[in-house]
Amino acid sequence: MIPRYARPDMVAIWSPETKFRIWYEIEAHACDAQADLGVIPRENAESVWKAKDVEFDVARIDEIEAVTKHDVIAFLTHLAEIIGNDEARFVHQGMTSSDVLDTTLNVQMVRAADILIGDMDRLLEALKRRAFEHKMDVRIGRSHGIHAEPVTMGLTFARFYAEMSRNLDRLKAARSEIATGAISGAVGTFANIDPAVEAHVCEKLGLAPEPISTQVIPRDRHAMFFAVLGVVASSIENIAIEIRHMQRTEVLEAEEFFSKGQKGSSAMPHKRNPVLTENLTGLARLVRMAVVPAMENVALWHERDISHSSVERMIGPDATITLDFALNRLTGVIDKLVIYPDNMMSNLNKFRGLVHSQRVLLALTQKGVSREDSYRLVQRNAMRVWEEGADFMTELKSDHEVTAALSVTEIEEKFDLGYHTKHVDTIFERVFGA
Repeated sequence: MIPRYARPDMVAIWSPETKFRIWYEIEAHACDAQADLGVIPRENAESVWKAKDVEFDVARIDEIEAVTKHDVIAFLTHLAEIIGNDEARFVHQGMTSSDVLDTTLNVQMVRAADILIGDMDRLLEALKRRAFEHKMDVRIGRSHGIHAEPVTMGLTFARFYAEMSRNLDRLKAARSEIATGAISGAVGTFANIDPAVEAHVCEKLGLAPEPISTQVIPRDRHAMFFAVLGVVASSIENIAIEIRHMQRTEVLEAEEFFSKGQKGSSAMPHKRNPVLTENLTGLARLVRMAVVPAMENVALWHERDISHSSVERMIGPDATITLDFALNRLTGVIDKLVIYPDNMMSNLNKFRGLVHSQRVLLALTQKGVSREDSYRLVQRNAMRVWEEGADFMTELKSDHEVTAALSVTEIEEKFDLGYHTKHVDTIFERVFGA
């Protein structure tokens, strides 16, 4: 990813230096296990650890690979240059390249998941704080973009909190799904390496041994991981679009924080644009872009091919780095989001009581009027509000068919906003706990 959308901790996971360090640790731990089994001399295993504080020369490895056309062999050659050819002669004993590559990729994905889980914790904290801050601040709910019935801004934040809580569970499940390693040798039969080596290496790296790995770790695990990243990205976009809508000039119920000295447009000095949430919408598309290739990677030829490899070299870093950045950007947006309760109330009242139509409809049915007739009476008066700018309550009070069933006091009572917020506490207890 370009630096503009990247944070250092996540970038570091995917750096060549980190990758080669994990490769080294896999090889060194495997040598220890081989020595424990008596397959290789103990002194050779111990010699491998001479490189534990060495910074591997990425340029030198690339130079060797330019000749060998094989990245793992290039690394092993460089390792032998560091610790000595004789000391290195048992490195990679009985292993195949995928043992190193796949186990490393999963270590990187686990570490990436840990960062994303931390990101999610901070986002949830911000959403919860804003939900309670605006728990009873009434705003109009919308369906199809059209005024529906009153909700509260707190409920808006609460539903996003609940959605992201589910995503946190999904991320944890994805981390567990991908936390496996394989040191099973060519075609995964352990013919040239004892399963105890795999168990030892996996324990040292915080992984579980893959039950059956052919020559690669099954890619359904990776598909699930990237699918979860795609779902999280979609949830980010869900929140971003709501904020973008709220910031529209004719709505303006909330807006992104506009800092001192910030400029909204090169041409129009008055502009304050929702640039951060528009950016998040775009970044979500990038993360989801990784999902289909990850799904297609599941189908490999026989025990292995490398059609998945080029894909993962790109989507692994790009998807996790982008999502890490997006989660942190969204947390900042939520943290500083400016809310306008007066505008929320003004928008709610824009159509002069029309949002209470369902209460009147239900009240008429409870008074013995058929539902069909009740709907006709309420809609007749509602259309005058839409088309003539009338006041809904006034129209209802003037409609003799309505007042034949409902008294003026009963009509007025149906316009109480408190009716729509009476179960907010119940919903909050469901979302946040008692």
